[in-house]
Amino acid sequence: MLTQAPKGTHDILPDEIDKWYYVEKKFAEICSRFGYREIRLPVFEHTELFQRGVGETTDIVQKEMYTFEDKGGRSLTLRPEGTAGVVRSYIENGMSSWPQPTKLFYNITAYRYEKMQKGRYREFHQLGVELFGAKDPSADVEVISLMVLFFNSLGIKNLTLNLNSIGCAECRKAYNQMLKEFLADKIDNMCENCRGRINRNPMRILDCKEEGCRTYLKDAPSLLDNICDDCREHFEKVTQGLQDIGIPYEIDKAIVRGLDYYNRTVFEFVSRNIGTQGTVCGGGRYDTLIELCGGPPTPGIGFAIGVERLLLEMESQGIQIPSRPGPDIYLGSIGEQADRLCERLAWDLRSKGITCIKDIMGRSVKAQMKYADKLGARYALIIGDNEVESNKASLKDMKTGESRDISLDTLIDRLIKKREND
Repeated sequence: MLTQAPKGTHDILPDEIDKWYYVEKKFAEICSRFGYREIRLPVFEHTELFQRGVGETTDIVQKEMYTFEDKGGRSLTLRPEGTAGVVRSYIENGMSSWPQPTKLFYNITAYRYEKMQKGRYREFHQLGVELFGAKDPSADVEVISLMVLFFNSLGIKNLTLNLNSIGCAECRKAYNQMLKEFLADKIDNMCENCRGRINRNPMRILDCKEEGCRTYLKDAPSLLDNICDDCREHFEKVTQGLQDIGIPYEIDKAIVRGLDYYNRTVFEFVSRNIGTQGTVCGGGRYDTLIELCGGPPTPGIGFAIGVERLLLEMESQGIQIPSRPGPDIYLGSIGEQADRLCERLAWDLRSKGITCIKDIMGRSVKAQMKYADKLGARYALIIGDNEVESNKASLKDMKTGESRDISLDTLIDRLIKKREND
């Protein structure tokens, strides 16, 4: 269908783009305040990066990736998330030699072949941060506090921070055995995915969304209750750090996150608003991922926010996003000489940083003024033969409706001063 976007994609039209600019600018400002710098990544990577980094037992790798062979027979995949690509860049570009920690943020599109839902697309947008090189619990607190300040800057309320610890590899090894024993007499009645995971990665069963499986998992042992002393101490310092700066949280022992690379601290911000209940943002620590992908042992922690989901949340809360102001001036003309003069004026105005819209449709004066009003222009000026001869014109204030005769030679200076005073 040439005139219809592929299923799971959507256009961001000019009437909506200011919302996106607003959110992206706020995010970049908050990240900069914490010392994070932006990184831009390829849209596709070698498939093995996601198989190894995201995890072969995850739904993303098993069911949702857009994978293809290029003309050289290489298997490539459109990125389904941001962390793996940032990790690859960290290793490839020798960022471990930079002053540590390395703090990065990104603004990307990502791609997953999944069921369509409100605010969930197959091509979607993510904002995220990654912090490499710091194993101290204060890094966890910093990343979470960055999210809190970002949400506060947008005016978002009624979000609950849910925390959990999924321990280290040793914790999970013992826990997986405990979970397998708990599920031994239940697994045959669970879904195909759960049956496939019982031997490969039992903990992934906890993330199953099937209602029937959730019933069997209701009394499953808690990983948080079975983590080692080091992991428990780390988690206690994270919670204490959040208390010290006044960030409320709730312990949710059910959080495991949907990606295999997480360890220790995992977290989600969940909306309590009617109609948009669900996870707005999620992340956690991944201290073995860089080493798993071929780099030096390096701790890491990060999060990602779905922009579509975030904008829905803001809309549901009635948060008004400031719209971009209209042009500083609209220039209209009557006749060829006047149009040529307008061309020169428009060039001079734009060169001085003044937003100027010039008539290029040959409209009538009435239609031009109507169009200037629709654009939200601050001022309007129409030039005809008399104005060309006298080098004077009537500048109309579109807010008050007042008009004042001015010399065209002073137009630029007047507009600069008026913009500074508005």
